[in-house]
Formats: sequence, structure tokens, C-alpha cells
Amino acid sequence: MAIAEKIAFFMEKSSWIRKMFEEGAALKAQYGAEHICDFTLGNPDVPAPPQVEEELVKIIREPLPMKYGYMPNAGFPETRAAVAGLLSEEQKVKVKPQGVVMTTGAGGALNVIFKTILNPGDEVISPSPFFVEYNFYVNNHGGVLSKLEPTSDFALDLEAIANAINEKTAAVLINSPNNPSGVIFSAEQITALGKLLEEKSQEFNRIIYLISDEPYRKLVYDGLVVPPIFTAYKNSIIANSYSKELSLAGERIGYLALHPEADDFTVLANGFLFSNRILGFVNAPGIMQRLVARLQGVTVDVGIYQKKRDRLYQGLVDAGFDLVKPQGAFYLFPKSPLADDVEFVRILQQHKILAVPGSGFSGPGHFRLSYCVDDATIERSLPIFKKVGAEYC
Repeated sequence: MAIAEKIAFFMEKSSWIRKMFEEGAALKAQYGAEHICDFTLGNPDVPAPPQVEEELVKIIREPLPMKYGYMPNAGFPETRAAVAGLLSEEQKVKVKPQGVVMTTGAGGALNVIFKTILNPGDEVISPSPFFVEYNFYVNNHGGVLSKLEPTSDFALDLEAIANAINEKTAAVLINSPNNPSGVIFSAEQITALGKLLEEKSQEFNRIIYLISDEPYRKLVYDGLVVPPIFTAYKNSIIANSYSKELSLAGERIGYLALHPEADDFTVLANGFLFSNRILGFVNAPGIMQRLVARLQGVTVDVGIYQKKRDRLYQGLVDAGFDLVKPQGAFYLFPKSPLADDVEFVRILQQHKILAVPGSGFSGPGHFRLSYCVDDATIERSLPIFKKVGAEYC
């Protein structure tokens, strides 16, 4: 075989998602992209804040020594300090710059975390639905992803988490606001989860980490706020990215942050730094590090996303679809009128709407719509959803 058996197996498992994308490309070629309503990709379409290009121009023109050279593997000290400063405000805990590692996006951060904490066979528990790549990230480092069934409202099922924890559990991985549901886990749920992990860590005589993947933290609606995890549990780690809050998805800049009171803080922080290097990331992109250090607290116009959410959500409700209203991120996750969500997505394709089956996110019986698209696409889709809903809902 030309490629590793494991990779071939993973590719086969995810081939139906790839096939959906390929069929979508064929539809665009046949009818023209302007006639296809493509809700498949979470590629931010809201423009980056004007400060992004303003600061980039300044950085390019500044006579900085070794502007394009290597820096410490964990990132520029001034960038780590800036990130730690804002995190201290958000998390209500004084975050140490030494616990911040700048990474190639949140995906890079998660791989660095798993590389550092997982032994072969260790388990990572993740409530469903979740980002499709989690399984691969955990497997990359010898771990096993333990999936929990989703609740009807996509809230944390603390009883299910408690029942899933065992002597092999190394971490619980959460994502809030959630991709694909858009749900924010409440402060009460996070507090209860922290208490549960303290009890289970003592029971099994090992640290069980809480890992929070937060690339959508700033994309929240209706005056809501994503609650901090550091106040709930000391052995917690944040993975984050500027892909969504600054619309910098292609620049691959993010970070991980360790709770300042975590057990073995120094050992863990050094482990993250070492893993960042040996995984081949070496360091996060230098220009982007200089940029985000100057833009802490700056965010895209979230109101644009909220208007898109409201329009598409109400259109689906009016069409008869059953769905939870997203509190953040930029996805809708309606129930499929058919038990076979893959089949229903194929039906949508026949009506020139491209969606992603919920099965790809460990949420079978649903489908995901990404509304980071132009308003014309949303408006063009609404009569189609109305027609499909009348037939299937």
C-alpha cells in the first residue's frame, strides 16, 4: 500500500464528507457557483477589523531586528505577556506568561497539548457533537477519543461524563461556543464539571485535565458571555485561535494557556514548549505574533454574524425545521427530517443547497449549516428550505 494503513482507514471513514464536497464542486461547475447555496465551510466572511491591516503596515515598515527570524519556541515574550494580560481579565485568574505558548492555530495548540499529556491508550472524553478533527488529533498522539451521546439541547451531560471517566481518562475536551451546535456551556455546568473532575482525579489518583477549545469565544450573541474555566478547575488548559475573532483563518495563529495553579505547572509548560518544537511547528508565525500582541481585545463586527444567524434561523423555523438557536459561533445544527442525515443532505444537494451531515460531527440525525456566507446566499436559500420543509418536515 502506498500510504499507511491507518491513514487509508481514516480517509475511508471520512470519504463520504469529502464526497459531499466533491459533489458540491460538481454542482457549481454545472450550474454556476452563484446558483448554489454553499453552507459547508466555516471560513469567516466578515472582514477583519481595520486595525489588522493598519498594524500590519506598521510592522512591515518598522526597522525591527531579526524581523523574520526565529524567536523562542513558545513565542515572543511581549506577545505571551499580552495574551496573558487579556486572559487574566477573561478568566478572573492571574495568568502567567510562562504558561502561554503561541501556536499555529487552535489545531496546533490541541496537538501540542495531546502530545504533552497523553500516554499510549489514554482516553480523552468529548461530549458530542464536536469538531470533526478531534478524533484525529487525539489519535495522532496515541490516545483514544471517548465520545458521549449528545443531549437534546446539546448541554453538558455531567452524569454521562462521570460514567465515562475511568483509570485511562487523561482529559475532558469541551468546545464552547460549540461547533457545530453554537451552544454555550453555562457557568453552572462548567463549575459542576470542575468539581466532578476534582473528585474523579482523586478517585483514580491521576490528574484529569479539562481542555477548553475556544476559537469562537468572542463570537457570542444576545449579550451572552462565555464563562471562564480557570475559576472552576485548576488543572485546565485553553486552546484558542484568532481565526474567527480577527478573521485570520489562513494565517494560522493561536495559543494555548495553562492555569497558573495547575499541578506541575513548570513541567507542563516546558512540555508544551518542547512538543511545539518537535511536532515541527517550531514556533507560531512571527509577523502574526507581533500583530496579535497589538490587537488584544479587538474583534470583528459580531453583529454581522448575529443578523445572519437570525435570518437563517427564523427561515428554517418558518420552514418547519427543528433546531436549537445558536448562542455563538456561526453554525446552525438542525435536526434532519430523515433519520439518515447523509441521505437528507443529498436531497438538499438536489435542490442546490450544500450542507454537511451531522454524522461527521458525531451528531447523527442532524445537519450543519455554516452561515458565514454572503446575505444573498441566505436569501436565495430560504424559499428552497421552505419547499423542502413542506415536503419532509
